[in-house]
Amino acid sequence: MKGALFLGCTIPVRAQHYEVSAREVAKHLGIELIDIPHFGCCGFPVKSVDHKKYLIMAARNLALAEKEGLDIWALCSACYGSLSEANHLLKENEEMKKEVNQVLKEFGLKYEGKVEVKHFIRVLYEDYGLSNLRLKVRKSLEGLNFAPHYGCHYLRPSKIHKTGEDVEFPKSLDELIEITGAKSLSYYNKLNCCGGAVLAIDEELALRIANEKLKEVVKSGADAIILICPFCDIMYEQNQRRINSKLGENYKIPVLFYTQILGLALGIPVEKLGFEFNRIKPKDILSFLGK
Repeated sequence: MKGALFLGCTIPVRAQHYEVSAREVAKHLGIELIDIPHFGCCGFPVKSVDHKKYLIMAARNLALAEKEGLDIWALCSACYGSLSEANHLLKENEEMKKEVNQVLKEFGLKYEGKVEVKHFIRVLYEDYGLSNLRLKVRKSLEGLNFAPHYGCHYLRPSKIHKTGEDVEFPKSLDELIEITGAKSLSYYNKLNCCGGAVLAIDEELALRIANEKLKEVVKSGADAIILICPFCDIMYEQNQRRINSKLGENYKIPVLFYTQILGLALGIPVEKLGFEFNRIKPKDILSFLGK
């Protein structure tokens, strides 16, 4: 198994723990992550401002992966959504594809629609498979309770992400958590947005949205929130102190990426899973596991 790892813009500078743990998990499982040095932005930030420029930015990445004969595996849910949607639109619209290729020609590239885009979490869930992952578990996380956060772009829109999973009652992240031995919790607003989509426009609203989720996570008795997207991490981990300050809360909720807890369950040494990059140190969890 091998694919082109797409990091996007946020992970290398604000979510290094996600990249570090994903690379270690992949290496441990024999999954090859190929780096394509010239990958650029997925186009998501300009999508609502200039749709054609967004498609060109996304198609450039798709064409680079095509050139290497590799599918794209994204860690970021927004990048996954952005690249998947562009791939879908360009495959459906021949005229638009011609326009985009006119621009790509200047870079010595051509988009032909031969590449697929997957979230790395779905690669683990569908391609590697739950049963194979379960066989690799060496250290059960039994006794820990985690609150999964699916986010907005991992499954939606379902007409593009044809996973077959019910977007109103998703189960993949819950099942992936539970193969580690930990319990995946249900809670009131489990499927709500993190608030990140409006952060640049209305910070107060974004923080209130994130706060509502954090309140329910505390009520659920979770030891940590489990994420699969770096921008959700900005809201729940990096802005947790700001929420405390601005909204009068006192949260100290650890926020972990799924690849970090999977790495622990696989027996990967804790120092290789990027915990030094976590802003809120999961000391109680690591202590519970004897780390």
